[in-house]
Amino acid sequence: MSLTEKFLDSYKSKTPPWGFNGLGYIVYKRTYARILDAEWPTPTKVRKRVSELKPRKKTTDSKVAQMMQVAEKNLWNLLDEEIPISKDGYIIDGHHRWTAMIEMGLEDEFINVNEIDLTLDEVLADANQTEEWWQTCKRVVEGANEIGAELSDDEAERMFDYMFNLKGMPGGRMLWQLGTLNNFRLGGDSLCNCWFVDIQKPEDFSWMFERLMLGGGVGFSVLNPIRLGVVRQGAVDNHDVTDADYIVPDKREGWAECLLRAVKTYLGDENDPTEFTYSTQLIRAAGEPIRTFGGTASGPGILIEGITKICAVLNGAIGRNLRAVEVLDICNIIGSVVVAGNVRRSAEIALGSPFDIDYLHAKRWDLGNVPHHRAMSNNSIVTSDIEGVPDVFWEGYKGNGEPYGLFNLDASRKYARRFEVREDKTIEGTNPCAEIGLANRESCNLAEIMLPNIESQEELIDISKLLYKIQKAVAALPYLDRESDEITNKNMRLGLGITGVTQALDKLDWLSPAYEALYDFDTFWSSYKEWPTSVRLTTIKPSGTLSLLGGVTPGVHPGYSKHHIRRVRMASTDPLLDYCKQRGYHVEWVNNDDRTKVVEFPCEFPEGTVLAEDMTAVDQLNLQCRLQEEWADNAVSVTVYIKPGELESVQEFLKENWVTMKSVSFLLHSEHGFKQAPLEEITSDRYQEMLSQVNNEEILISAGMSELLDDDCATGACPIR
Repeated sequence: MSLTEKFLDSYKSKTPPWGFNGLGYIVYKRTYARILDAEWPTPTKVRKRVSELKPRKKTTDSKVAQMMQVAEKNLWNLLDEEIPISKDGYIIDGHHRWTAMIEMGLEDEFINVNEIDLTLDEVLADANQTEEWWQTCKRVVEGANEIGAELSDDEAERMFDYMFNLKGMPGGRMLWQLGTLNNFRLGGDSLCNCWFVDIQKPEDFSWMFERLMLGGGVGFSVLNPIRLGVVRQGAVDNHDVTDADYIVPDKREGWAECLLRAVKTYLGDENDPTEFTYSTQLIRAAGEPIRTFGGTASGPGILIEGITKICAVLNGAIGRNLRAVEVLDICNIIGSVVVAGNVRRSAEIALGSPFDIDYLHAKRWDLGNVPHHRAMSNNSIVTSDIEGVPDVFWEGYKGNGEPYGLFNLDASRKYARRFEVREDKTIEGTNPCAEIGLANRESCNLAEIMLPNIESQEELIDISKLLYKIQKAVAALPYLDRESDEITNKNMRLGLGITGVTQALDKLDWLSPAYEALYDFDTFWSSYKEWPTSVRLTTIKPSGTLSLLGGVTPGVHPGYSKHHIRRVRMASTDPLLDYCKQRGYHVEWVNNDDRTKVVEFPCEFPEGTVLAEDMTAVDQLNLQCRLQEEWADNAVSVTVYIKPGELESVQEFLKENWVTMKSVSFLLHSEHGFKQAPLEEITSDRYQEMLSQVNNEEILISAGMSELLDDDCATGACPIR
């Protein structure tokens, strides 16, 4: 299957219904638009002296030294390489090789080059072109069939149209990765949003590290740290010498292996050494691009710093078992290593005991002396007995520290939709936004339907089945970890979500019939493909980025306010910042961060949108329960806005309903104290003033792929891609 040129031509000149005064388009270009393959003239092969080539960037990192070592051993003749250059002599690709040649005194030697009949400026302009939305839709739909979705020609065209008109689409990871070679190199791990791991052994830390580096979010349990064993005396040090115990390869697996060896020094068995040295000399320098998942390299320093901090935690526990809060710290430090340097989000949720006071105080910022890395995770307690939760837990709901969420493991295992008993005993925890209960090391893949943009119940059923076929194919792919592969392929767990609920309350009666149709289709399609039926199919996730594309409210959440500022963070080097400035959006530095800027967008929800001011906390909880009953057989993720004086009514509601609820979290609506918060309520006059500064003239965006910065969910927990 491939979409015909005739079909595509009908969309190329159309403008999708982007949301929020152009914000949707900017978020799309920054987040999901891949760099297009450059269409350069056929190069001419010529010979030039090495010294005649002109580098456009300076390269002095460890990769050069590695190349020189190989060449000096006569294992590689650098002069045999063909380096592409522009017609004005600039190196397009091959700076490391050229630098190695210069360092080895080969500047007077001749080398074969492929000269492209374009100047350097013309090459860079062509290389920085990114997809437009119709091209992304094409790549995703055709990529879905490449992995086994089996969309017919007619189904492919319908799916394309639904995506183009922002009615629904696969999850952010699929928008970014479908149709690329990573689908075959990394399998399902390239396309899944999140995982869960029950921390039981040293390997679980490195497994978590690798999944975060893949760009997903990870939930983790600190309920039983005793299983890690007694911490022994260990010694870990960094030495950039060739005789170190481990020379860290410049790749994801190498970083994870280094972490594992360091942790095993303290928590290993009798076969593991108690001393460990490692070298980071092969790790690329900070600022170099990461081509696979985007962003830039952080350099070796952050890995060294992270391992040093983790070892400090372990050194503080020698001779005893780790406490839950110490396991939390290790996992949070791992998250901070992933974030640092390339400003990538690192989504984590910790699950702990309601009776562990140290754990409950882990994010009491008001008490002081809380390590910064603890901002890496949203924390929740695991309980089925809401009346048994101690009073100290509720302090965060009074503005003292950060409110913790609640996760009901028993209900997650017992119920599909609310009151619908369909047990799944494999569930051990949840993903970072708590909309998907997961087994240990299980992954989940997500998709999104924008309910306000759906025109009929029949259309809802149709798009649900099409997105299901894509998700099901992802669940059937191989996964890198054997345990992940087995449990994901067995459970076939999907998360087909609905967003924009509070803009489409008149359409909620469509949900239950659509679910029943999807459930029946799963039975048919699974039998046809000879796959297991899915243990769960549907969810409501706290959609952030995808909801911005279509200009709808996130998930089940009400609109924050009629008029508001939406702040979007970008790397300070992001070319999209120039576009935003030209359009007239306000741009400023992020507080205490010299790498990141924030752009302010004036936003307005349409008439009829239910706003936070229109709903009490109990109203929001009732809506969550209704969606759990009519649509979500996983969970409904919600961050309930709670106002002063509402805590008692919230507690009473939970006492009456918690037995069938799966998860919930809370946020103080207006007194959270966050500077440069993602959302800020403004007056109608301020909105009009900001809107008047926006230039609506068409301005070409020709920037390359941007780094990963903002939220893929309303709470800020999930990564973009």
